[in-house]
Amino acid sequence: MHIAYFQARCGGPRPRIALRTASALILSAFAASTHAADTSQPLSAVVVSASRFPNDPAFPPVAATVITAEQIREAGIDNANEAIRKLGGVYGRQSLSGPRDFPLDLRGFGTNGDQNMVVLVDGVRISENELATPLLSAIPIETIERVEIVRGGSSVLYGSGATGGTIQIITRRPQANTVRGTVIGEVGSNGQRAGRAAVSRGWDNMSIDASYAKSHADNWRDNSKSNQENFSTTVQWFASDWRFGLRANLSRADFGLPGSLSQAQYDANARQTSKPLDHGSYDNDSITAFLERRFGAFDAAAELSHREKISRSTYVSSASTAQANIRTTQFSPRLRHVLDSGLWKNEAIAGVDLAEWSSATNASYGNSDASQHSKALYLRDEIEFDRNARLAAGVRREQFTQQSDSGAYGRTSAVNAWDLQASYAPLPLLRGFVKTGQSYRLATADENGFTALPGGAVLKPQVSHDLELGATLGNTARQVTLRWFRHRVRDELYYDPTANGGFGANSNLAPTRHQGVELEGRVQLTETLGWSATYQHINARFEEGDNSGKQLALVPANTLSTRLNWKSGQQSADVGARWVDRQRMGNDFANTCARMPSFTTFDARYAVRVSAWEFAVTGTNLADRKYYSQAYDCSGGAVSGIYPEDGRALKFTARYDF
Repeated sequence: MHIAYFQARCGGPRPRIALRTASALILSAFAASTHAADTSQPLSAVVVSASRFPNDPAFPPVAATVITAEQIREAGIDNANEAIRKLGGVYGRQSLSGPRDFPLDLRGFGTNGDQNMVVLVDGVRISENELATPLLSAIPIETIERVEIVRGGSSVLYGSGATGGTIQIITRRPQANTVRGTVIGEVGSNGQRAGRAAVSRGWDNMSIDASYAKSHADNWRDNSKSNQENFSTTVQWFASDWRFGLRANLSRADFGLPGSLSQAQYDANARQTSKPLDHGSYDNDSITAFLERRFGAFDAAAELSHREKISRSTYVSSASTAQANIRTTQFSPRLRHVLDSGLWKNEAIAGVDLAEWSSATNASYGNSDASQHSKALYLRDEIEFDRNARLAAGVRREQFTQQSDSGAYGRTSAVNAWDLQASYAPLPLLRGFVKTGQSYRLATADENGFTALPGGAVLKPQVSHDLELGATLGNTARQVTLRWFRHRVRDELYYDPTANGGFGANSNLAPTRHQGVELEGRVQLTETLGWSATYQHINARFEEGDNSGKQLALVPANTLSTRLNWKSGQQSADVGARWVDRQRMGNDFANTCARMPSFTTFDARYAVRVSAWEFAVTGTNLADRKYYSQAYDCSGGAVSGIYPEDGRALKFTARYDF
């Protein structure tokens, strides 16, 4: 409430005031809850898989954000992308195409936020090698056990694009001799209707699960209706020391492409479309084989995955069509050894990542092709001393070949990553940590396909030197985490609207810096009431070149999200608020235009259980705030390229568990 009031009067909090406000809110609630928890309880050891293995409890990644299946359900969330934004505090902006897959941004990389983080499902990378958002909405929400968010440079383990961090979707493990299932129906505003079903069956050493979902929505804007259909199934065989399985995912979607609006159009009617007949669709299919095996102190794991995607777009407004056929194959074997000597414990990991990616695009304006082949070797070692101190070091070398007959280029090169990490717990409830390293990102085929470089040349790899300091205080009942981070980026890959004689082109920018503070807190206020909040301040600027000292575009300086969760008996309620500060327009590299306005939104859910049934009502943008998070042009002072966000919406859900 205080933040919204200050914004209305003064145009949005300044960074220091916002930081002080967020810090005061989180720390005061943290302190106020001390009576509700045992202060002698040690730091919680959440078992997460950021080491690419189900973690030994001695080696959980420090300061990871974990979203559980229970939290997702209680917030009334029906897709993983929304869970990451609302519960994980990750900033996302309105999707330009496709249903519900908002581009995400962990550390202030603007329009290329998606390309500067890695998204995985059970260890298999789903981040695209084109300028496209990972299709998180295609993951059956009922199959998700948890979501793990690890912020900061992670290229040693995860390769290209992991400068901002990683998001790992972990699906449910098999359970022997069990049967369970769920059927869900939803109806809501703007023509929304959806149905989902999931069932799993386990025997002594085998399990099968399957899920199906179908949804339709007319959506808030004209020509933004969408249809989506997903099917997923997994067959697993398992014992105490091994697991093998096959997983298949099929997804279909078609959707309108309403296009952007000028400021005048937005002011007159934000729901209108400038392109009433444009539309797109995709087919996205994947199959994965996975294996885990334990040999004494050794663990072996591997995934072999193949994905095929067909993406279609029809732009009646410009009389053009395009169809892209994309194929990706990944193979990721790895080995871990854990040695426990009593006084210290050591975890050593070695792995290989092999990947092939190809694309063939047939378009009315010309055909194109591209391919990328990569192979990487990584090594990482972590040691824990006397349960209080941890040291880790890792290195990675990746060799890649990028080719295109239509683009007349071909290059083979290599890039390196490394990191050093240390943490120490001087008190049972307090752990400090420091991380430094080098991460990288390779140019996507889309980026290399539109540059101002001479013929045969390609964009250079982006390299970031990363530094992070922080501390975590608390236990499972109440915890607060503070991080300070800095990414000094060389050759940042970005669309530069000033390049190519003012016509714009994908480019390697002059050196940039992404620096900021992150504050996360959660507290169990009473047995029935819990509270959480996430705050981020980012200062993203050019460090050299013509725009030295200027802010990067489409990076809000401050974001704050907070949630209150209540559960008593058969009833539950969840209320959330999100505030996003002002940010530069997409082409305002010179910082001469007015900024996009800040905004605050609210959402809530109430649910009641009746035997095996649950009935819920969920509301989003409850204040019906008119706002936008995408605007790409302010040439001559006139704002255009606006993509409005949705207005108020309600959704009613009935769920039956068996």
